[in-house]
Amino acid sequence: MQTLLGMTIWGSMPRRKSDEQQTGGRGQRQLRVGEELRHALVRLLRPGELRDPALFDANVTVTEVQISPDLRNATAFVMPLGGANAADIVAGLRRSTPYLRGQVAKAVRLRHVPNLSFALDGAFDSADRIAAVLHSEAVARDLQDKDDG
Repeated sequence: MQTLLGMTIWGSMPRRKSDEQQTGGRGQRQLRVGEELRHALVRLLRPGELRDPALFDANVTVTEVQISPDLRNATAFVMPLGGANAADIVAGLRRSTPYLRGQVAKAVRLRHVPNLSFALDGAFDSADRIAAVLHSEAVARDLQDKDDG
């Protein structure tokens, strides 16, 4: 608060960015709960833990869990080791969702256990495409021209 010629001026200081603006629209609680859910799912998805035939011997990586602002819905992004049988593994995870949700409820203390959904993580494909572009002849030629000039 500042006074200028007898007038009170409120809010003259610049505002800081909120946590949600700094973390890409997700609040600190969403990030923390998502990470707790990811850890719980990693423990549950060890080979031999689930009875579903598609998941029994599968090595599944849980790369990220994104959770809605109201903490009611969570999407787990997964990728099978080596990318083999990805569609079958996601189908198996969808079949096992009620069981996994119950086990997550026991592992993570939340007032409401979020509804789980599973999706393939496309980040690995994007990384492969970027690596292929960076190693292409056109990029090598451009870098060579830049070094010569």
